[in-house]
Amino acid sequence: MKIQNSRFKIQNAKAVAAVVILLFCVFAAASPAHAIDLQEIDNPLIQIFLLISFLSFLPAVLIMFTSFTRIVVVLSFLRHAFGGQSIPPNPVIIGLALFLTFFIMSPTINVINEKAITPYIEEDIDFGEAVTQALPPLKEFMLKQTRQKDIALFVGLSKQPAPKTPGELSVSVLVPAFAISELKTAFEIGFLLFLPFLIIDMVIASILLSMGMMMLPPVMISLPFKLLLFVLVDGWNLIIGSMVRSFA
Repeated sequence: MKIQNSRFKIQNAKAVAAVVILLFCVFAAASPAHAIDLQEIDNPLIQIFLLISFLSFLPAVLIMFTSFTRIVVVLSFLRHAFGGQSIPPNPVIIGLALFLTFFIMSPTINVINEKAITPYIEEDIDFGEAVTQALPPLKEFMLKQTRQKDIALFVGLSKQPAPKTPGELSVSVLVPAFAISELKTAFEIGFLLFLPFLIIDMVIASILLSMGMMMLPPVMISLPFKLLLFVLVDGWNLIIGSMVRSFA
């Protein structure tokens, strides 16, 4: 029983440490030069206080620093392409997007755990060094998915000198560039998703119009055919597989 309790405490400590390091990593890198350097804070009480304060930013961190944005936007496009207001419902879309995000981000999380979280828990490195070690894998993931055009846009808007290497980009520049790149990619996938369903709607509407059934909503007739097409082509496998591979 004591062994199980100790393991449970270690797992909890790792989870808390991961959240602490990620949040401090974000705000330490995004803070301006004249602000307080969060990486130099080693007082546990101050760390806990700041963690509680920063927890309100956790949803924004999940959305803006991970693959969540692309996934949830594509799934929302898919729902609108079906023509149903709640097919699939919001909890299903959010839940599926969350677990796919954890799956896609697992290599990055493993690197952060290996280089920052585990050494910090084992007291091999201090908190500041853990934050420093955790930031590069996260930036590397975002850089792979961000267009150079979007990075150049925010570098110019920030009026900062152009970095010599991609690793020198500040998070305050990289995050918005990553966000609009993700939105662009999601909109491209959404456009391709809409095309086959749009063709079905147009065919059904033309048939109903030729039959003189103008008062019957085409969506009521086209929805079963959309579902049939989606099932026949194994749509969930194709869409989820394409989205996951798009992050490779």
